[in-house]
This record gives sequence, structure tokens and C-alpha cells, in this order.
Amino acid sequence: MLIAIIGENCTGKSTLADEIKKTIPAEIISGRDYLKMAKSESEAVALFKQKLLDAVSGNNIIYVITESELVKMLPDGAVRILASADIDTIKERFKQRMHGVLPEPVARMLEGKHGVFDGGDYDYRYDSVNGNPAEICEALKKRAE
Repeated sequence: MLIAIIGENCTGKSTLADEIKKTIPAEIISGRDYLKMAKSESEAVALFKQKLLDAVSGNNIIYVITESELVKMLPDGAVRILASADIDTIKERFKQRMHGVLPEPVARMLEGKHGVFDGGDYDYRYDSVNGNPAEICEALKKRAE
């Protein structure tokens, strides 16, 4: 099964991926990690697209996506999960990543990207502030059986 967790920075994607992996054994791939698969970008993209396609009906892969252009790489049959959080939570989490300081340009960048994935077609939606990852894990476990 190919599970794509899609969302902005600091929306709980990696945390959700780790929880899913406890329920369904899977390889976790983030962002552009696939570039390590080959020396050239074009070759790495081709290999990765095939790996994602194979995962739809084969080995479990959880693909964590923060960039909207990477969503286009997903083949039909991928399970799509939107991870979200309100902008204040995102800013606070990002601030923690930056050792307690959130520069104004970074805050504006986060605000500008907020909601960029909201209009997509998703199998599940996960609110990392109020949601329960166990519910998604259980639904995916049933789907994998």
C-alpha cells in the first residue's frame, strides 16, 4: 500500500507516519529523499515513480510530502492523507524547531503557504491538534487486510 501524508510544515506528518509505521510495517520516505536513488535527477525520478507505483499493490511505503509539486508524482491507487493544523499551532511548532525564535519573514512564509493543500482530494484528513492518529491507523490497518 502506498500511503501519502500531505501537508504544510509542522502539521504532524512525520509524527503520523511514525504512528502508522507502528501499525503497518512500512518504509518512510520524505520529500526529495528519492534523489539518493540515482546519480541523475531524471533517473532518480523515474526509479522513484516506479517504486511508488509498485507500492500501490506491493510493499508498504509512507511518503511524507510538504511540497505541492511532489503530489503530482503519486500514482492512482495511493491513499492520500491531509495533515493539517491551524496557523498559530504551525508557527509555534516551527518556532520550537528554530530554538524559540520565529523570524518575521519565516512567519510570513508560513502564512503564505497556509491552506495550500486544502482543496485536494483526500481519503483521510488528520487534524494534528484535535485529531486522533489511532483512528487513521486503524482505518489503514483494515484497508491493508
